[in-house]
Amino acid sequence: MTTTTATDSAGLSVYNPNAKVGTGSGTLDQSSFLTLLTAQMQYQDPFEPVDNAQMVSQMATITNSSGIAEMNQTLKNLASEMSGTRLGDAASWIGKSMLVQSNIAAPDASGTYAGQITLPAATDGATIDLVDSAGNTVKTIEMGSQPKGDVTFYWDGKNDAGETVSTAALQVKVNGATPSRVATWATIAAVQSPADGSSSKLITALGSYKPSDAISLM
Repeated sequence: MTTTTATDSAGLSVYNPNAKVGTGSGTLDQSSFLTLLTAQMQYQDPFEPVDNAQMVSQMATITNSSGIAEMNQTLKNLASEMSGTRLGDAASWIGKSMLVQSNIAAPDASGTYAGQITLPAATDGATIDLVDSAGNTVKTIEMGSQPKGDVTFYWDGKNDAGETVSTAALQVKVNGATPSRVATWATIAAVQSPADGSSSKLITALGSYKPSDAISLM
């Protein structure tokens, strides 16, 4: 049976058979280890101090334990970040086209430029100009009479003779109407997973977008 002593009012030690001895934690964390190591250094025998090899060995033990714990947490974070919702689903979009809000149109693999404008009211006689980086109108698309709502447009990148006249990104300009939104189709070339843990990015010829930026997907 475990016994202990207590101190009476006169400061004398007295036997107390009913006293309980407390138990500490069953594990030794980094803070506790450093506390014990500091105490060891303070109360070591000056004639037989702890040698350097022992000190280095003890420090290496706690460093390795801490490093392994941090590495395990990092691996858990990576597994969470690469879950199907974040990366796997987005990766399945590679090779598809997404409609995103943009006034720049880039050709797809077949050389076709395509997009969509949203008209707040019915219009008649409006046109869409596709303009190159030098400010030259490469193609004018006649819209004719259009009701309120979404209107799609496309161009195969060729002139009336069937010759390819543009393979570069072109600016979309609407004449005769003021659309509430201009959007274009962009092919998804790759998926980027940022190191900071933020949402995946879909890489296209128009730039990088979040999956939530897609108005439509095909």
